[in-house]
Amino acid sequence: MEKTFPLTTAFAEAIVSAEPLKDEAAVAGARKAIVDWLACAFGGADDRTTRILLEQLPAGAGEAVIIGQGGRRTDALTAALVNAHAGHVLDYDDVHASVRGHPTTVIVPVLLALASEERLSADRLIAGYIVGLEAMARLGLAIGMRHYENGFHATATLGTIAAAAAVAACARYSVEETATALGLAATHSSGLRLQFGHDAKPYHAGMAARSGLLSAKLAGAGFGGARDFLDNPLGFFSAFAFGEQRPQAAVEGWGAPWQIVAPGLTLKAFPCCTASHPVGMIGLQLHGEGLNAETIDEVVITFPPGGDAALVVTSPTTGIDARFSAEYVFATALVDGALKISHFGETPVRDDLIEIAGRVRRWHDETAPRMSNDPKTRFVIAEVTLKDGSRLVRDFKGLPGLNDPTEKFHDATGNHPSVSAIPELVRTMRSEDDLHRLIALLAHRPN
Repeated sequence: MEKTFPLTTAFAEAIVSAEPLKDEAAVAGARKAIVDWLACAFGGADDRTTRILLEQLPAGAGEAVIIGQGGRRTDALTAALVNAHAGHVLDYDDVHASVRGHPTTVIVPVLLALASEERLSADRLIAGYIVGLEAMARLGLAIGMRHYENGFHATATLGTIAAAAAVAACARYSVEETATALGLAATHSSGLRLQFGHDAKPYHAGMAARSGLLSAKLAGAGFGGARDFLDNPLGFFSAFAFGEQRPQAAVEGWGAPWQIVAPGLTLKAFPCCTASHPVGMIGLQLHGEGLNAETIDEVVITFPPGGDAALVVTSPTTGIDARFSAEYVFATALVDGALKISHFGETPVRDDLIEIAGRVRRWHDETAPRMSNDPKTRFVIAEVTLKDGSRLVRDFKGLPGLNDPTEKFHDATGNHPSVSAIPELVRTMRSEDDLHRLIALLAHRPN
């Protein structure tokens, strides 16, 4: 008698039987997310680390496009890696509360790479994306918060499985092939938060995309592996959940509503770590109120327990590690009244911003609920003590975000005419020809 693996099988069945195109809100959310991510990928195409990857990776034969590289094409696995890295390198790409990570930068590059080898319509790509995100989010809910808090980067660990799920859905795998692909992806799953603030952080997205695509391709070709990664006592939960798993959350409520609809993605307004965005909003508010930074004696920023886990830098040296500094983000927003890509580049941080950042310290409200997938647990309070002894208190609950990423796209591409049609095309594409037109436009170098 063949063994049964009820949870993994149910998860695989949900992936292959999904029909997300019937949900107009899910499709609209996917189109918006793809425009947003393409802005990030074009913005990251000329990053130093993207260039290093292109120099060091073998140039495989293939028709997969490298975004923003002037027509350069390569094999699907390499394209998935490079494009995913480029889309995450600015830390400007979307996040999802159920994941506590970045879904789109792993999933979309994989499906674009798959389209170089398979006859895909834009509708199928969108459906595969929605399903991949659903799989990633459901696993995020099932694995619990200790996975992230104990040092794993969910973009990398859960993203690998999400990428394989997206391919399985898009390529119409059987339940057995899908379960195998998921198991192979789970054995690839890796990525540590200790890399935050380093070149390797966006590389996590790249390796997750490549590993997820490879896992799916192997399974589709008949390569074997365990088909019980969610059921096995030595499986994914045992290795990664630290006793906080809720296994049934991987399938319960699947697609009802789709996770891209509720709680939905947060499209970033600022090119820095999401956890710092509420801090930045308070800094921008105080700038708008006319507060002179030189009058500040001390700022105490209060987070819920775990609320600043990703903000691993207190005294940044360059704009790269400053992406993960609450202190720098507050100082920059307050002094400059903006948080731009130029604030988070490879150049040394400005002395005046570091001086103000040095007056900021953090506090944790241990009486508050630990930050979780529930957005109500996310808050920031800033208590500003001025040199004259007076005090200001400002707070921000939840996360800020963009409703329409079109301007973000045009800003990232310099509004270059060679790619200016992309947002509208993504909002309307349906057919195979539409998708091929998009891929051709992605090859342009707009800067």
